[in-house]
Amino acid sequence: MSNRIVHIAVKVEDLESTGEFYRNVFGFKEMDNAKVRDHTSLHLSDGTIDLALIKYDSEQSAESKAAGLGPCIHHIGIEVDDMKAYTEQIKKHGCEIVSDPGVIPVKFRAPGGTILEIVPRQRYKKAATE
Repeated sequence: MSNRIVHIAVKVEDLESTGEFYRNVFGFKEMDNAKVRDHTSLHLSDGTIDLALIKYDSEQSAESKAAGLGPCIHHIGIEVDDMKAYTEQIKKHGCEIVSDPGVIPVKFRAPGGTILEIVPRQRYKKAATE
C-alpha cells in the first residue's frame, strides 16, 4: 500500500466560527472535537481527507510555534505502515523532530521547512460519502 496525504491541520483563532464555515459552506462532516495536550482540535472530513482545525492554548510549545505564529497551515499528515522505520528515515535525512519524544503522530520539519507528521494507517476517520 502506498503512502498518502490523509490530514491537513490549520491553526485558527476561532474554532467555532471556522468549523461552522467549513460545515455550512462546503458540507464537511464533524468527526471529532477534543482537547489534546496543549490545544483543542476540531476534525472535519470531506469524505477523503481529515481537516483539523486547531486552537492552541498559548504559543509556548515547540509544536505550537513550529509553523509560525498566528493562523496558518500548521502541518500535513502522511499515513505510513511502520512508524518506527519512517521515524528513523526522517532522522537519517537530518529532519528536526518537533513533537515531544514518544508522541504519535511524529511531527517534523521536512527539507524546505514544511512541518509534516507521520501517522499510522487508519488514524483519521472518514465521513461517509453520499
